[in-house]
Amino acid sequence: MSLLNDALRAAEERQTRPQVAGSYTGQPVAQSSDSAKTVVVIVLITVLALFGGAGAWWLLSGSDESDVQVENVSTAAVPEPAAPAVTPELRPVEPAAEESIARIDAPEPDPVIAQRPAEEPAPQIAPEPSVSAAAVTSSTANEPAVPQRPAVAEQPPTVAQPQTTTVSQTSAEPVKQQRETPGAIDLRTSRDLSRLLATGQAGQAEQTLAELTSRQSAPRSRAVFAREMLVQGMANRALDWLPDSLTNEHANLRLLKARALLSQGELDGAVAMLAARVPPVAEQVEYRITLATLLQQAGEADEAAGHWSELIAYDDSQAAWWLGLAIALETGGRNRSAVQAYAQATAMPGLSASLADYARERLLALQAGS
Repeated sequence: MSLLNDALRAAEERQTRPQVAGSYTGQPVAQSSDSAKTVVVIVLITVLALFGGAGAWWLLSGSDESDVQVENVSTAAVPEPAAPAVTPELRPVEPAAEESIARIDAPEPDPVIAQRPAEEPAPQIAPEPSVSAAAVTSSTANEPAVPQRPAVAEQPPTVAQPQTTTVSQTSAEPVKQQRETPGAIDLRTSRDLSRLLATGQAGQAEQTLAELTSRQSAPRSRAVFAREMLVQGMANRALDWLPDSLTNEHANLRLLKARALLSQGELDGAVAMLAARVPPVAEQVEYRITLATLLQQAGEADEAAGHWSELIAYDDSQAAWWLGLAIALETGGRNRSAVQAYAQATAMPGLSASLADYARERLLALQAGS
């Protein structure tokens, strides 16, 4: 525009200058004025052509720059595909339009372009995350910004394997308690009876025994109660809990019943009770000692000596058993064997003072008579 103004101003000055009379050349003056006008027109056309070319170049360069800006915006707005485990991060797109416009050195902006706001941000294309943009905006608006951590693949927690049964089985199925056998119940009740009898609660003990025997035989509990009744001198009360159906099967109950009968003066009944079924010595030592003693009292010395001999064969370190054998042998008339038995009894410890004196007296008497 400045070049055009200068050219027009120069043309006006030339037109307004006064005509200077010159020397006569033989040519009319009008021809010079026509040539001057022609020159001015050519200059104006040249200036207009230059101005039009500059304007066209400026417009084309502006459109190219706008295309470059749009292309930069589009390329900057499209995010790279995010990794599956990382949450997409929204990053603001730096406006490239301001830098490109600043580098353009145009004489004057176009009036239509000048009406646009100077710092209008380029439209941004938001990435499409797995959740909506509104949800991300609402969630990030209420929470402080947290730096992104690298995504770590989550591993399932290790669950300890149970050894026997699974948790679902143990929760679904109730725990089954082991049912007590009749023998275990009898043993437990016998201990309860012993505690009750030790504290003098015989009535409570007998009631407990009655409740148990209504469901099972309970030989152990019967034996505990009957033995205590014999100690207290209540043979009849003991016999009430020792029926023949049970004494025939259990040796300890037969022994208790024989003692109850003996306490009532029934020696023959006691011997018959014990001799009916004789258990091995190893199983019932006390049973054999009682039977041998009662047989000797009943006058059956030979049978008594046989039981004493079996006891000594089982254990020959018992002085009382040697003394019982010596008495049974002397009663049966076998004095020589009795002397040996008395000598063995006096030579061994374990006899009371009275029994030791009796054994020495009988030994001296038999030795003197031989």
